[in-house]
Amino acid sequence: MPERRDLVVQALTAAAPHFTGWDAGQWSLLLQQARAAGLLARVGQRLGSLYRGSEATPWPAPLQAHFESAWRLIRAQRAEVDRELAHIARALAPIGCPVVVLKGAAYHAADLPPAASRVFSDIDILVPRAAVAEAESQLMLHGWAGTHDNAYDQRYYRQWMHELPPMQHMRRGTTLDVHHNILPLTARLKPDGARLVSAARPLPGQPGLHVLAPPDMVLHAMTHLFMNDDMSHALRDLSDLDLLLRHFAARPGFWDSLVERASLLDLRRPLHYGLGQAALVLGTPVPAEVARAVQAFGPGWPLRAPMAALWHRAVRSRHPAAAPAGTGAALFALYLRGHWLRMPPLLLARHLAVKALRLRERDGGTESVTAPTEG
Repeated sequence: MPERRDLVVQALTAAAPHFTGWDAGQWSLLLQQARAAGLLARVGQRLGSLYRGSEATPWPAPLQAHFESAWRLIRAQRAEVDRELAHIARALAPIGCPVVVLKGAAYHAADLPPAASRVFSDIDILVPRAAVAEAESQLMLHGWAGTHDNAYDQRYYRQWMHELPPMQHMRRGTTLDVHHNILPLTARLKPDGARLVSAARPLPGQPGLHVLAPPDMVLHAMTHLFMNDDMSHALRDLSDLDLLLRHFAARPGFWDSLVERASLLDLRRPLHYGLGQAALVLGTPVPAEVARAVQAFGPGWPLRAPMAALWHRAVRSRHPAAAPAGTGAALFALYLRGHWLRMPPLLLARHLAVKALRLRERDGGTESVTAPTEG
């Protein structure tokens, strides 16, 4: 259960009477925690829905101005994403295969619940692995360029990862990640990118663009969160997952297909953690028979309690007031775990050594190349 000082989780889950009597200090702290979690707009949206039609709201008037500012930013970003997706569709039309929009841009393009209150920094797409080289060429012809030029980074992405080095448009400055799978080639779990592409659904009115099928989209959200080494947006990503599950649950057969696809795509462990943490932290309704079935997908009993303790600390706002004791150690352990799950030991040791050397060179003021952001 969320701790009393974790005000963002309370704002996302509690009923209206819970907020009666909050003082200015609590509302100010909620603002800080929500901003640190990247959830200010979503918190404002949720509180607004609780008090819609009420003559008065319990939060101070200045807080409403912060909510409205966050919503304006999202509206502006959504318009920019629409323009950028149109550019991407035109650039990649010659490759003749589906271009699957992922994550935040996909939520927006498919008009899914997380989009109304979600900000994101780049656009992610998925294409068949056989089409990656042609996709890269077409994007370069339309103004995108790679951002990692040194030989190690190029080898890192092209030989071991599930994506090209990030690309940036030379005129518009937008960032694009081109994937051919949702986990690195070296990862312990082996989802089949071709299965994801073949099951993707076309976006109405946007020729060439697709989004993942509902169970695959949920599994991707779970995989991105629970197989990652970066927990900086864990609570935001868990909230995305909660909204997706509540939305897709209304579709007949969704829960059965979610479990089946997790087995087919080798994503049983992310499904176990995703459903468990969403239900525990945000109260996501999961059918009892599904919850029982995915228990078998979890780790062995010696790891269950330690992993639960790590997730308890990770899925919180990064604001210090929301952090349970031991959060720093938990985040470091999950950082190591994320790397361990993505690379075999010898390759991992080499990669971490390269990153450590670059960090030391940067701190020492010598010239160095930025280490890859993934892995």
